[in-house]
Amino acid sequence: MLVNYQGKTRDVMTLAHELGHGVHQLLAAEQGHLLSDTPLTLAETASVFGEMLTFRALLAAETEPRRRRALLAAKVEDMLNTVVRQIAFYDFELRVHTLRRSGEITAERLGELWLEVQVESLGPTVRFDDGYRNYWSYIPHFLHSPFYVYAYAFGDCLVNSLYAAYTEAPEGFAAKYIEMLAAGGTKPHREVLAPFGLDATDPAFWQKGLAMVCSFIDALEAEDGAASKLSG
Repeated sequence: MLVNYQGKTRDVMTLAHELGHGVHQLLAAEQGHLLSDTPLTLAETASVFGEMLTFRALLAAETEPRRRRALLAAKVEDMLNTVVRQIAFYDFELRVHTLRRSGEITAERLGELWLEVQVESLGPTVRFDDGYRNYWSYIPHFLHSPFYVYAYAFGDCLVNSLYAAYTEAPEGFAAKYIEMLAAGGTKPHREVLAPFGLDATDPAFWQKGLAMVCSFIDALEAEDGAASKLSG
């Protein structure tokens, strides 16, 4: 693996993410070249789960209030970006490909679609300058891996639900988790999630994942409240 590393917290999280991919592929290698590759629904599972374990370890070891708040704030921002921002990316792609069926799309129209989606996803508080209309072009997934971006949003919510299942019933979780990763692309997500009692067609599955985001926001607010009392 070749990654930039400067010892920052984000570098540690990135390393955990990419090592998760490495572990996933190593475990799935026994399926052979054609079946070791995972479906998009599971492609980010090991990487995001590795991030979650690493973040939990860092937070548990950190006692300095300011650094704890920084860790929580960064995690909340990353989770919101992974879910909200990646869904917006997917929405942009969907609009572009749908419109493309009727003919070629000009660069101006692509910029308009990009701004429309960004305004919808981020709301009226965020204002964009005119140059931002071309920012869609810096995202390589749109060109090299169309519609891959939804895997990040799906994977983040999936891992949140998976981690919740781990905290609720840690006994035997590791063996089932390794078995899931080792399956590679031989099983759809419905089958590999079943041993954990998870069903992605059930709205409660997604609520469990989003509840973890809310728990981090609550923890951040609690840390801020405690800091305000100390400073007061």
